[in-house]
Amino acid sequence: MDMVVGQRALFERDSFGIPFAGREAPERPNVIERYFPNFDIAPDLGSRIGTLTWYRGAATCIGLCGLALLMSPGFENPIYGYVPPALSGGEWDAAKAQAIAPLAKGAGTGKHMAETALVSPLSETPERPIVNLAVKLLSGNSMLGALQRSGVGGSDAGQVVALIGKAMELGQIQPGTSLDLTLGRRADKSQPRPLENLAFRARFDLKLEVARTGNALALHSIPIAVDHTPLRLQGEFGPSLYRAARAAGAPAKAVEAYIKSVATRVPMSRMGAGCKFDLIMEQARAETGEVQLGNLMFAGVNGCASKVQLVRWKADGRDSWYDASGKGESRGMMTMPTHGRISSSFGMRRHPILGFTRMHKGIDIAVAYGSPVYAATDGVVQFAGRSSGYGNFVKLSHGEGLGTGYGHLSRIFVRPGQRVRKGQMIAASGNSGLSTGPHLHYELYKNGVAINPASMSFTVVQQLRGDDLSDFRAKLGQLMAVPVAAAPKHEDEGE
Repeated sequence: MDMVVGQRALFERDSFGIPFAGREAPERPNVIERYFPNFDIAPDLGSRIGTLTWYRGAATCIGLCGLALLMSPGFENPIYGYVPPALSGGEWDAAKAQAIAPLAKGAGTGKHMAETALVSPLSETPERPIVNLAVKLLSGNSMLGALQRSGVGGSDAGQVVALIGKAMELGQIQPGTSLDLTLGRRADKSQPRPLENLAFRARFDLKLEVARTGNALALHSIPIAVDHTPLRLQGEFGPSLYRAARAAGAPAKAVEAYIKSVATRVPMSRMGAGCKFDLIMEQARAETGEVQLGNLMFAGVNGCASKVQLVRWKADGRDSWYDASGKGESRGMMTMPTHGRISSSFGMRRHPILGFTRMHKGIDIAVAYGSPVYAATDGVVQFAGRSSGYGNFVKLSHGEGLGTGYGHLSRIFVRPGQRVRKGQMIAASGNSGLSTGPHLHYELYKNGVAINPASMSFTVVQQLRGDDLSDFRAKLGQLMAVPVAAAPKHEDEGE
């Protein structure tokens, strides 16, 4: 007994939680545990299956279930309860205003309390004296229609359109332009509100405002000062020229134009370590803070063996890239009009349909039906239509007595007199005319005489001279004086 008491000894603690070692708590007697140490009132029926303990536990469970059934009122006797009647009218409105329940169940949590008998309905709802609206001019949407759909009356909307039309062409207003409207008080609800003020950004350098003065509308033009200093960016090529230029702040289109222009003079594979890009683009910076970037004006490479300086310059009505000496791009290089194999060469041959030998004035290029056919070089369409054995035929004139012909076409995409560029799609290959299968018949003329296309390859390089060269060099000097912009602080977006 002393051992049991010793094992169950508890330590008393003082007010500070420090135990007293010499004092023992009195033992609480447990009669069942004392006389039946191994007795379990609710044994586990999942273990010791088949033993007396298991059968005793099963009997206890059955007895408890039977006792619950005896105490139940019976299955045939319903338990009656009180169900409150459904709310309706003002009571239901008040309950909805106070309920915390899903909106699908009709709750109106957060709304004002329903009206009581002290509330009297208004004969007329008061209106706000002024209504401010922001409307976007969508693509294909007219200014007149946008104003009328915003609540502006037909008379005011017509006057606004007439006033704006005197200041600028309405077609110059870009889609997406935001219109800030202010509508005033109206005397009658059946009438539209009068327009008090309309303001919008008509152009990058112009803001227009229509304001009411008395009973009349007046237009006010607000010029916006714009600085057109070009933007110059420099940096090292690095592993990726595109990513390096984008990180420096150049837009994607400018980087693409830079790569295309430089690649016409020096292969990009030659740009090794140490090469730096130098690009200058058009920039318009408004006094209000907006910035617009335009076309690429200068593309340069320095810091390595491959040094390039290219300036965009307009000559003969078209923009081209010229180097520092005034030499333009190589133009007029003959290219294959379609991609395929040469199935029949230039010269005498036996005609596959007519059966006799005669001169074959061009080459045949075997391609699939409907393959694109491109202009071999820049020129003007001299003929486009049906031409006896050629079938559908296109003839181009390239100047200086040179011309090309394209026969057996399935479709023609150009018209006589139209100017085309090298590589422009002018037709689709086919099997029209005297042809045994789909292919392209390609001819090359010199002063009206057919010559072998495979023996002809020419290049035209434009060179600025005289006053044009002086103006070009002055422009290059101005561009070289543009300061380099600071690198942007924002991170590249990963384009």
